[in-house]
Amino acid sequence: MSIATLDRRSFLRISALAGGGLVIAAYIDPLGNLLAQGRQGGPAVPLVPNAFIKIGADGRVTIIGKNPEIGQGIKTTLPMLIAEELDVPWDTVTVEQGDLDPKYGAQSAGGSTAVPGNWNGMRQLGAAARQMLVAAAAANWSVPESELTTQSGHVVHTTSRRTAGYGELATKAATMTPPDLQSVKLKDAADYKIIGKRVPGVDNRAIVTGKPLFGIDASVPGMLYAVYQRCPVYGGKAVSANLDAIKALPGVKHALIIEPNQQAGLFGGVAIVADSWWLASQARTKLQVQWDNGATAEHSTVGFDKQAADLAPGKPAQTTRTDGDVEGALAGAAKTVEGAYSYPYLSHAPLEPMNALCQFKDGKLEAWVGTQQPARGAQQVAQALGIDQANVVLHMTRMGGSFGRRLQNDFFVECAMIAKQVGGAVKLQWNREDDLGHDWYRAAGYHFLKGGVDASGKLVAWRNHFVAPTGSSSGGAGEFPARFVPNFMLGQSPIASGVPTGAMRAPTSNAVAFVNQSFLDELAHAAGKDPLQFRLDVLSGPLVVPPPPPPDAAGAGRGGPAGGGQGWDPARMRAVLELVRDKSGWGKTKLPAGTAMGVAFHFSHAGYFAEVAEVSVDAQKRVKVNRVWVAADIGKQVINPLNAEGQIQSSVIDGLSQLMSYEITIAGGKATQTNWNDYPPVKMRQAPKSIEAFFVKSEQNPTGLGEPALPPVLPAVANAIFTATGVRVRTLPLSKAGYKWA
Repeated sequence: MSIATLDRRSFLRISALAGGGLVIAAYIDPLGNLLAQGRQGGPAVPLVPNAFIKIGADGRVTIIGKNPEIGQGIKTTLPMLIAEELDVPWDTVTVEQGDLDPKYGAQSAGGSTAVPGNWNGMRQLGAAARQMLVAAAAANWSVPESELTTQSGHVVHTTSRRTAGYGELATKAATMTPPDLQSVKLKDAADYKIIGKRVPGVDNRAIVTGKPLFGIDASVPGMLYAVYQRCPVYGGKAVSANLDAIKALPGVKHALIIEPNQQAGLFGGVAIVADSWWLASQARTKLQVQWDNGATAEHSTVGFDKQAADLAPGKPAQTTRTDGDVEGALAGAAKTVEGAYSYPYLSHAPLEPMNALCQFKDGKLEAWVGTQQPARGAQQVAQALGIDQANVVLHMTRMGGSFGRRLQNDFFVECAMIAKQVGGAVKLQWNREDDLGHDWYRAAGYHFLKGGVDASGKLVAWRNHFVAPTGSSSGGAGEFPARFVPNFMLGQSPIASGVPTGAMRAPTSNAVAFVNQSFLDELAHAAGKDPLQFRLDVLSGPLVVPPPPPPDAAGAGRGGPAGGGQGWDPARMRAVLELVRDKSGWGKTKLPAGTAMGVAFHFSHAGYFAEVAEVSVDAQKRVKVNRVWVAADIGKQVINPLNAEGQIQSSVIDGLSQLMSYEITIAGGKATQTNWNDYPPVKMRQAPKSIEAFFVKSEQNPTGLGEPALPPVLPAVANAIFTATGVRVRTLPLSKAGYKWA
């Protein structure tokens, strides 16, 4: 955490609450504003209030969960850090979701940045509050602060056997001089009572009992319901529609064409507003629109495939990185391998489709919406409506999944625009077809590779011609195996595409890990080496160039501002590979025919992950992933092991869906998949019977867990399938090659 120098008065703002109490706001330089800066570094983030604690006269503690909650557990994790240093029992804490407000500082979800961005700041906030409570007790008892300790929400003076609850001291503490941020003493890890413990999510009970937490649950009196028909072709707009006929249908109050506003992220279409969502939906089936489809109508997956194949043999349009003499090393290699890998567009497909509730009144908009980027959403809405951003009030709702989809606020802007034109409260609800048909997709990509090993089985050459539809990324000049191969080339040739693309859980990594770790496996087999030992050998060799300095905040996603994990530590990766080898019994377990293990690793979002999958394949190409072992290094502390295991397990299952069946194909500039029947996720019966997680503790501050466990599982399973069958599949999803879940 980068801390600015502040005077004491600026550091903490204190006020007594009615009935006795204490409110504290810490001022820190938030590291979690990466996505708002587009991961480009950008100017320094202004000093703003970042978190709040409230201690009531009864000793109850309320902590604000400032960041959006999308299932990653941050609404529990960040308050745990505060409560630990405040030294209060977790069962006395109530967590409240904060609305969008500058007093909380950066509020975003994405890039697995919340933990590294708040690890120090949240703990310092709790420690500062604890120190002020100690000062209040010392003043009351006329004893030195050094003689006082805290325990379970009480200040204790052992010598006189006096104790006082925080609630008794809260009002007095509000009059204490705030401590300097640099002076607060943080606990030793050995003294943690909350951090490192298995803490259930604060919303769990409300979720399983059906309490209204999600955007889809939001309601206000008198609201109307809206559906929105976009042009099926991306970037198209409505020219005309049978609006009068739609308005005459039962329950319909409004039908209107919405013009696109590219700067505000608004796509053109037709809105239908009715007394109920069902009536609006029924009216939509009668809608007749003349569309201006635009240039994207010419784009298709078939066309992208052909362009990639045509470009593959040629010289890349641009070279991202070159080390050594690649062509000479390939010509002199003992064995060479060539492989053409590809992966499709993917939809995020969260369980809860996009939705928002917006109420426009007296030139102001009040909204209830689940978004990963609330501040950016408010800015886009203000721009679209032509109002000051200060007139946008945003209540953050919990999200039923997102995986990066709600980094975009297009659905929020749609709802706001409809509410303004209607002049009231409108709830916009997408259906599944809207969600799959109008996503910001994970981009497709094509990799044409050639590699070589020498007579001793050492990797000596790697060449990758990456053909990239608009939005695709190879991971950058530092993406593995760059630095680890003496002769290396990464080149790129672009393909124009009008398909909207955006970040998806472990962006870029979720695709390139499959390619690079599968091709590395091919080279291991060509060298006659054990695939896991081959990886250890590659990681143990001399680096082509010294690694750059450790990544700063702007590069936390994949290890450097340029992407590609440029500065990651091979010793840490070797440690997780060795751990997963030992835990899985790699090479020591005799498996039946048709069953094999596969291994892969990847550095993603500052996390080191290695995974082994045990997979069975029968003669009908039915695949069963029996077990998955995951070894991780996310720093010196796993804050909440229960949530950590859940994030790893969900990442593995999410990755299996991407591996086997997820695919968005484009025809005539639009998606051909419409619902779960043609975009099927892994079902419960198809999931592995066990997904075990193990952690290597290192000396670095903890990093995030929402994303980095996903990328290695795809190649680990694919590599196991090859070992079991002798057939290498280089195109995702595997279902295209006839594979299916057992």
